[in-house]
Amino acid sequence: MDLDVNYVRSQFPVFATSRNTEAFFENAGGSYACRQTITALTDFYINTKVQPYAQYPASALGGQAMDHSRRRWADALGVDFSEVQFGPSTSINTYVLANAVKATLKPGDEVVVTNQDHEANTGALRRAATEAGATIREWRIDPETGLLDPSDLADLVGDNTKVVSFPHCSNIVGQENDVKALTAIAHAVGARVIVDGVSYAPHGFPDVADLGPDVYLFSLYKTYSVHQGLMVVRRGLLDELPNQGHFFNEGLLTKRLTPAGPDHAQEAAAGGVLDYVEDLAVHHGVAGASLRDSVAAVGHLWQEAEDRLAQPLLAWLADHPEVRLIGPSRQSGPLHRAPTVAFLPLNQSASELATKLVGLGVQISSGNFYAYRVLEGLGIDPEQGVVRASLVHYTSADDVALLLASLDQALA
Repeated sequence: MDLDVNYVRSQFPVFATSRNTEAFFENAGGSYACRQTITALTDFYINTKVQPYAQYPASALGGQAMDHSRRRWADALGVDFSEVQFGPSTSINTYVLANAVKATLKPGDEVVVTNQDHEANTGALRRAATEAGATIREWRIDPETGLLDPSDLADLVGDNTKVVSFPHCSNIVGQENDVKALTAIAHAVGARVIVDGVSYAPHGFPDVADLGPDVYLFSLYKTYSVHQGLMVVRRGLLDELPNQGHFFNEGLLTKRLTPAGPDHAQEAAAGGVLDYVEDLAVHHGVAGASLRDSVAAVGHLWQEAEDRLAQPLLAWLADHPEVRLIGPSRQSGPLHRAPTVAFLPLNQSASELATKLVGLGVQISSGNFYAYRVLEGLGIDPEQGVVRASLVHYTSADDVALLLASLDQALA
């Protein structure tokens, strides 16, 4: 069954406004929120906007809503309730995590990072390793393709490797990395694995337990939900890391990596998107026996729809003489080529091209998208950046047609 994009778009209130005429291609910077997210957030602010977990009814209900959201996400990702951490953003979650990891490092230890990452997943960890006296080893992309070679990781890790960090999918290159296989390489030498899923999760919520990393992070505001970051830290690592929260909360696993109090309303509403996923599963006749099963089935529908939408764009850009396409030009093999499509215009600046496209009705942007090291590795000036068109499952065929027509005009 194909994804019913009309039903999908009916679940996003923005498409019932005048903005329905916009072709929105900045989804990788932040997606639209689904109706279920907005309803959950509004309900909390109306009915339970008090300090949660006290004895009186509104407070108790607020706490229950927060716990329900965390439990739903644990089920969706295949992990335990205590392993799900909420924070203001992935950048902050990674910063707190890096400070905890720093205490476990010493001179002689090695930390493997990549130059394919969004800075949120690499900057704080590099700084922590340096401050601990550990050695940073960089797993570098191919300067032509932007891809990471798994054999290079196998050559980099060894007995001194303590942490390996890499993205599930680059927000510039767009190609999924084989998390399960790469995690196995790192675990074989006893290293912990941190995976940035920010650019992958909008295209399907992963089974973190099956993939196997010790940490998996993504941004809820890029997955049709609230402006929070979600971080899974598996118990084997969580029990080893020093407490980063208040000393009297050290025994509470969901608070050990949360120095500040949570945003109660957003945490409670974070699970609303999972109601949306279940609604989609029912509508398409693919509802599973568990939430995880439904999440997997809907993710498959999302990716099939995205592949159909992205392929004409990828092919057009790959063939155009005035454009350098970043990343693969087509979907091939079992690993997903995300519809996050970055490209470099060769005869005008990225900013000039993006401005022309906006004038033609395409909502798009240019820049380095916090992937400074990626662009440097590709030989592209990060200060000039690239243009990026990011599609998701609610993108329509009409949106893509307008983008292609606008590109043809703007590049002429």
